[in-house]
Amino acid sequence: MSKINADDYPLKLDQTVLKGRGAVSNPQSRFDTYLQEPIVDGWWQPEASAAAQRLETVIIEEKSRTIITTNSSPDIPFSQSINPYRGCEHGCIYCYARPSHAYWGLSPGLDFETKIIVKPDSASLLKKALAKPKYVCSAIAIGANTDPYQPLEAKLKITRSILEVLQSYRHPFSLITKSSLILRDLDLLSDMASRNLCSVAVSVTTLDNDLKRILEPRTASGRARLKTIKALTDAGVPVTMMVAPVIPMINDKEIEQILESGKQAGISSAHMILVRLPREVAPMFRQWLSVHFPDRMEHVMSLIQHSQIRKGRDGKDYQLGFHERMVGQGVFADMIRQRFKIAANRLGLNTGNRAELDTEQFYLALKQKTNHQMSLF
Repeated sequence: MSKINADDYPLKLDQTVLKGRGAVSNPQSRFDTYLQEPIVDGWWQPEASAAAQRLETVIIEEKSRTIITTNSSPDIPFSQSINPYRGCEHGCIYCYARPSHAYWGLSPGLDFETKIIVKPDSASLLKKALAKPKYVCSAIAIGANTDPYQPLEAKLKITRSILEVLQSYRHPFSLITKSSLILRDLDLLSDMASRNLCSVAVSVTTLDNDLKRILEPRTASGRARLKTIKALTDAGVPVTMMVAPVIPMINDKEIEQILESGKQAGISSAHMILVRLPREVAPMFRQWLSVHFPDRMEHVMSLIQHSQIRKGRDGKDYQLGFHERMVGQGVFADMIRQRFKIAANRLGLNTGNRAELDTEQFYLALKQKTNHQMSLF
């Protein structure tokens, strides 16, 4: 073993494309002090190699004390969030949440997709949080880090249990997903939407199934997501479509087509986010490009770097500053934004201001549950 610098984010040299998995390696956590590298010594075991090709999903239960996360970031449109899962089976190679797995001593690579940390007591923790006398109601964003409707949710139903609590307290929330599993909870969503207590964002990255299979392997197809949007809007649930992430020379050519399809599905608003490659995601994304798009790897990364240029600084894979990390800079980024804006305007999207989700119903519901006069202060 050799000592490493935690900022190097080293990648193992072996690259294996596993069916249904996005990452092609399992780099160590940036907090690891030592780097371990496999050495071929002639004692090859075919059984172990075969097992490596069948990476099963492992559930790790987290004993949480709290369920609501708060933030004061000036460029995030919510102050409270809930993430029922850490890690995500969807396996999107570009996912900005991958580096968070390092805090658990796990890899942001294949570990992020196969070792999923779950919070089974989410509903009871949420009830306790909402019942606290000093709790101040503001809309809760669900799934801001990893998808609340990833495949495990079909069995565990943690997200549904959270929605049931929010419904009983008349608490407003927003939700973002790229999964058709959300339609399972259409009864809750439509009821809350009718009371102006919920909104949904659905991410559509590509309509090309061949690209989807390697870019975000365990997600619903683009067409399935459009059908999901149609079902939600038909049920009265307000839906914003996220064209995200836009990746130069990978899916940027689809911007106009995705917006047109979203309009036909019933959306009235749409937003776009350029690809973000924080920490370990940048070298992993380069590795993914080298496997799937070796002929254009340098060109793609060059455009991503140029979209990060600001005030004459050299291009980087990612800018960390507030108001910069989710907004590209430079000529290429400006061109993408203009294309998106022109197409959205042509389709009549983003023309009205959506009403703020209602917080007053929460206090009325809480008063009924506690059966006493709420304080005015």
